[in-house]
Amino acid sequence: MKPMDDISPVEQHKHFRLETDRDGIAWLTFDRAGSSTNTFSAEVMQELAAILDELATRKPRGLVIRSGKSSGFIAGADVEEFTRIESTADALAIVRRGWDTFNKLAAMPFPTAALVRGFCMGGGLELALACRYRIAVDEPGTRFALPEVMLGILPGWGGVMRLPRVVGPQAALDMMMTGRAVDARRAKRMGLVDASVPTRVMDNSARMMVLEAPKPREPALKDRLMNGPLKPLVARIALRQLEKKARREHYPAPYAILELWLKHDGDPFAPPAGDPASIAYLAQHPTTRSLIRIFGLQERMKSLGKESDFAAQRVHVVGAGTMGGDIAAVCAMRGLTVTLQDQSAERLAPAMMRAAELFRKRIRDRLRARDAMDRLIPDVSGDGARHADVIIEAIFENLEAKRELFARLERIARPTAILATNTSSLKLADIGTALADPARLVGLHFFNPVPQLQLVEVVAGERTDPEWARKGAAFVRQIDKLPLPVKDAPGFLVNRVLGPYLLQAFKLVDEGIAKETVDAAATRFGMPMGPIELADTVGLDICAAAGKSLAGEGAAMPKSLSTLIDAGKLGKKSGEGFYRWVQGKPQKGPAGEPSEDLTNRLIEPYLAEARKAVEEGIVADADLADAGLVFGTGFAPFRGGPLHFMAQRGS
Repeated sequence: MKPMDDISPVEQHKHFRLETDRDGIAWLTFDRAGSSTNTFSAEVMQELAAILDELATRKPRGLVIRSGKSSGFIAGADVEEFTRIESTADALAIVRRGWDTFNKLAAMPFPTAALVRGFCMGGGLELALACRYRIAVDEPGTRFALPEVMLGILPGWGGVMRLPRVVGPQAALDMMMTGRAVDARRAKRMGLVDASVPTRVMDNSARMMVLEAPKPREPALKDRLMNGPLKPLVARIALRQLEKKARREHYPAPYAILELWLKHDGDPFAPPAGDPASIAYLAQHPTTRSLIRIFGLQERMKSLGKESDFAAQRVHVVGAGTMGGDIAAVCAMRGLTVTLQDQSAERLAPAMMRAAELFRKRIRDRLRARDAMDRLIPDVSGDGARHADVIIEAIFENLEAKRELFARLERIARPTAILATNTSSLKLADIGTALADPARLVGLHFFNPVPQLQLVEVVAGERTDPEWARKGAAFVRQIDKLPLPVKDAPGFLVNRVLGPYLLQAFKLVDEGIAKETVDAAATRFGMPMGPIELADTVGLDICAAAGKSLAGEGAAMPKSLSTLIDAGKLGKKSGEGFYRWVQGKPQKGPAGEPSEDLTNRLIEPYLAEARKAVEEGIVADADLADAGLVFGTGFAPFRGGPLHFMAQRGS
């Protein structure tokens, strides 16, 4: 490299481009070679460290770090390297590279700024925190997060040390212990960034920030106290909240984050190797390996949505019930124009109200929420089907009604439009008999609640053209959900596996075991919700209908279930089912401590059915079954999926 007064206009490295403007500001653009996303590999980190060493010698007037990718700023560490960790030394080496490099950035003798447009995750945020200033571009895709906890690890490149100093311990611990993301405006309000600016002025804003070099924001008095003498109190409160959500033996990482902040000021090399807050401990923990495995499976499902270049602009949803209305709202929230059809304005009104509430909570920007609402169009006449790229049927589970509807839709739909059903129990082969071209019919089975659950089963019937199924998967990714290709069979994968599990739970209640104890057995195993509470949430009538579809009309219904249905107690939606529901929460009595035998009796039918589904080819392989059941049913992620769990225990 040349001295500062003779520097070339552009210096091209393998992964970075360095330019110096007329004001003497160095602009370092990160554009990882051979990748659509910026991530930190060992090679990238080595190159960055060398560039920082040179800049420390040159002493430019300032440094701005930005992304050369349209996809976002920086996604964090290269997770592929974590999958190759074979020893504690490997894990510590990865942490050491980032820790030393970002400490070098933080010690630069001139102003430094991170210009963040798009996602800024994990190591990307840790790099930004090591800069003196952070400028966020106020766009919908700009998000900040430290999601390492979701992989069973912790932010080891300075995040645990720097984030509490910047935003205060309460906000920092919440972000680190949950992995929760914040948008540009929220980041500005909490002090994570120094400015939130429009796209058109982003470069100039970064330039002026570095040139003017204002004094960094002083933390509020309460944050200084909570980072100082009140630290133990803050930690106790955070620990009590954490213990309600996650068991230490199942998920050690959030506990490690708390301990590392409290006892070691975020220094990942301070705890001894055997300490539960140490990198060495987490790197070798079974939960970490399982969560990294689940991350890899999630990436595989995302790739299934890239096998077609199909992209929708308009969606038509028929049926404004809970499922149909929420599917329409999610599509509108993702930028698509959506027409929502039902028989009358009165039937459409509740769905529109739910959508408005969803947009208010998720988008948090009045103008953007209004834009999303404008994209969701009530359509009693159903005329929107003529112009849609995707038509989704979400009416009640009645075969003849669905056949009649699809016969009408096919006559008016564009020949390039996907015809999709959200059926949860009927075979596509049976629905498709009403179509002149049944090859177009695809199943897109969403799960309730649609805004929360990522999985969508993409069902190919016997006569479905594989290209239409690939288009369906591409659409699922377009609305930021995870496509899982499944065979057209009763219950597909998720409901087929849930059926025996719920049935077993009802039988245990019939035996006289308290419903609270049954639910506690499931959550002790690691499920996010017990099966009885889940049944109440889904709706007991829907559970019964799905059970009949899977087991046959002649199958006996559990007494506890039939008694409640006969009394009109259908669960959460009616205010009472197995539990009484108050303000959306089940009112539970004491559960007692469930025995290991009870837990095994409850879980074994789930595991057995998952194995059968793989053996029968409902999904392509055991890995996809694990992914589908983790993201579709919440199967304990720290166990790596049901098939993986059975393999690990040797069954």
